[in-house]
Amino acid sequence: MNFQYWNPQIEKMPRRELEVLQLQKLKKEIDISLRTAFYKKRLAENGIKTSDDIKSIDDLKRIPFTTKDDLREGFPYGFLAIPKEDVVRLHSSSGTTGVPTVIYFSRDDIKNWADYMARCIYATGCNKNDVFQNMITYGLFTGGLGFHQGGEEVGMLVIPAGAGNTARQFKMMQDYGTTVLHATPSFFLHLETKMKEAGVARESLSIKRAFAGAEPYSEDTRKRIEVLLKVDVYNSYGLSEMNGPGVAFECQCKDGLHIWEDGYIAEIVNPDTLEPVKEGETGELVLTILCREATPILRYRTRDLTSFYSEPCGCGRTHRRLKRITGRSDDMLIINGVNVFPSQIEEVIMGMKEVGNNYLIVVEKDGALDRLTVKTEVNADTFMDDSRLLNALKEKISETLQVSISINPKVELHESGSLPISEGKAVRVQDTRPKDL
Repeated sequence: MNFQYWNPQIEKMPRRELEVLQLQKLKKEIDISLRTAFYKKRLAENGIKTSDDIKSIDDLKRIPFTTKDDLREGFPYGFLAIPKEDVVRLHSSSGTTGVPTVIYFSRDDIKNWADYMARCIYATGCNKNDVFQNMITYGLFTGGLGFHQGGEEVGMLVIPAGAGNTARQFKMMQDYGTTVLHATPSFFLHLETKMKEAGVARESLSIKRAFAGAEPYSEDTRKRIEVLLKVDVYNSYGLSEMNGPGVAFECQCKDGLHIWEDGYIAEIVNPDTLEPVKEGETGELVLTILCREATPILRYRTRDLTSFYSEPCGCGRTHRRLKRITGRSDDMLIINGVNVFPSQIEEVIMGMKEVGNNYLIVVEKDGALDRLTVKTEVNADTFMDDSRLLNALKEKISETLQVSISINPKVELHESGSLPISEGKAVRVQDTRPKDL
């Protein structure tokens, strides 16, 4: 395989040199952080008054974790490290509290972000000859503009299609000869269903690669998209607090996501004890950004669960790789005392050929107990009126899930296309239990 590198000097930098670069950038980020009201107080409480107090990467452990609640308490300008007149853009994400987390960008921050995104896109084999159709939400959400500016940096022809409107998406693919797509995994599955309904022949499309992100999804879902759409799907990872997309990305080996360590310091900790996990163990990803001056964030608890690969990648890049995000520490469902992650359920049902492309997990109270219901569409080719076949499929799904999650759920089968579709991040869980119980 012929690998290509956007910045080979950085991407293949020896580990020792990379760690030296990280320390240099960390010290600079500490100085930037000390300009903010939040970190000036937080760092001083832990004996850090200048960057000279940081002697090695290990000193990072002296810095307390930063959480989403901290960012909300600092709203709107508590984390801003530069004069407001030097800010050229903001992105934000909303939450259940109603107070958004806001990230500000300087002109250099935008340039840096575009360069990291170009590095990601180029690592998959894309180049300036590609036509890139960006089918993700634009606006305050970082996914749209993040990929857009990365595609332009590579030199691709970028179509800012936005989310939804599948008929229009197909027409643009055909009119402009789109070769690369970006969308959520759930929208890709929806696209395949709509392609059949609209009578769009796969042969009329030129798509070769697809970038999937913005929501956790299983390897079985990736494989299903690749088979249904006949494209090469690459996994991406990012979060708005760390710029957005571009934190980590798969290369052509598709064997883990390279986290760009010249831009981020990654730690994996036990979400309960907050102590580092052993090499290869799964834990919560903690990130420190090294490539932003407007909004520095140190040791941010992402809540995303993953682990590091220990062996080097076949592509020759030296930056460490993250395994697929398996879920979030705050997404865990406790059902009658049993810990269940939605990703466990997806892994089971997406591995069954009889199952369709959409599903919903419902948790509710049944008296004093919790009741778990898994609603899933059935593949249009296998949906039949024979109740014996449907009951057999229900039983198969239920038994397989019980082995995986130690709970025997109720299973509902629905006709293809009947469950609600989200154009943005898919809502896969409905937990209707009273919050005070």
